[in-house]
Amino acid sequence: MGLLPLPGFAMMSFAALSEPMRAANLLAGEELYKVICLSMDGAPVQSSGPGWMKVDAALSPRQNFDDVFLIAGGNPERFEDRDLMNWLSRQARQGAVIGGVSGGPGILARAGLLTGRRMTVHWEHAAALAEVSPHLAIERSLYVIDRDRVTCAGGTAPLDLMHALIAKHHGADFARRVTDWFMHTEVRPSAGPQRSGMVERIGTSVPAILDAIAAMEAHVSDPLTLDDLAARAGLSKRQLNRLFQDRMRQSVMTYYRKLRLEKARSLLRSSPLRLTEIALATGFANSSHFSRSYAAQFGEPPSSYR
Repeated sequence: MGLLPLPGFAMMSFAALSEPMRAANLLAGEELYKVICLSMDGAPVQSSGPGWMKVDAALSPRQNFDDVFLIAGGNPERFEDRDLMNWLSRQARQGAVIGGVSGGPGILARAGLLTGRRMTVHWEHAAALAEVSPHLAIERSLYVIDRDRVTCAGGTAPLDLMHALIAKHHGADFARRVTDWFMHTEVRPSAGPQRSGMVERIGTSVPAILDAIAAMEAHVSDPLTLDDLAARAGLSKRQLNRLFQDRMRQSVMTYYRKLRLEKARSLLRSSPLRLTEIALATGFANSSHFSRSYAAQFGEPPSSYR
């Protein structure tokens, strides 16, 4: 098993991927998984925090792994390293299972390794990746196993992924022993949600508000009118606005505009899209209207934030 953390990777994702294999070896009393940590040049790799990961080897064309997992954070849509992508493609041609964790699937997609495959990626990167590569079959799942490609959303999701892989390799009973070792007693299915339910995220359980916000989230690039939102919520415009003012401390359309601007901020941070493209993707008629709205919301123009 080759694990390849890229600079800025999340320690949580790396540990959730690697620790189950260590535990499997310990519980089995033999080396079921030989884990080799890699970097481009063999030098330690800095995580997204203060920690550094010591590695076992540099990338080499002579290496031949059964599985390779790329663990990445930061902005995978902007990652450019042809040597790494060629190395991954070579491993795939040699028959390795190729996996990506957190932002890693975005890099695998850029390398052309996910064409025609189902995939997932951390929710923070999903919108930008879909804008840049609309042909990709992106699912909002914890992990996806599609033949010899494995993609995982990161965070604690690799714990669930590794349960599935260890069960495949060594049986469900043994996989359960490994998850119990980490007190991970509720193993989630691959199609489990990446984010908490809307009630937890929004902070209210009022059905009309939840219905309206669900409609907003489904229509970011093609904003609905207040009439449309009120119809979705089953209320009059006045009733819906009064409800939002009471529970959300703002009007319906103010909330909607902020939601679209937050999506734009995410695209500015994690995608190479031009301002005009981001404006259209978040429902603004043109880049000047978008820039004015963005500056009014965040106190700086979008070009400065990027």
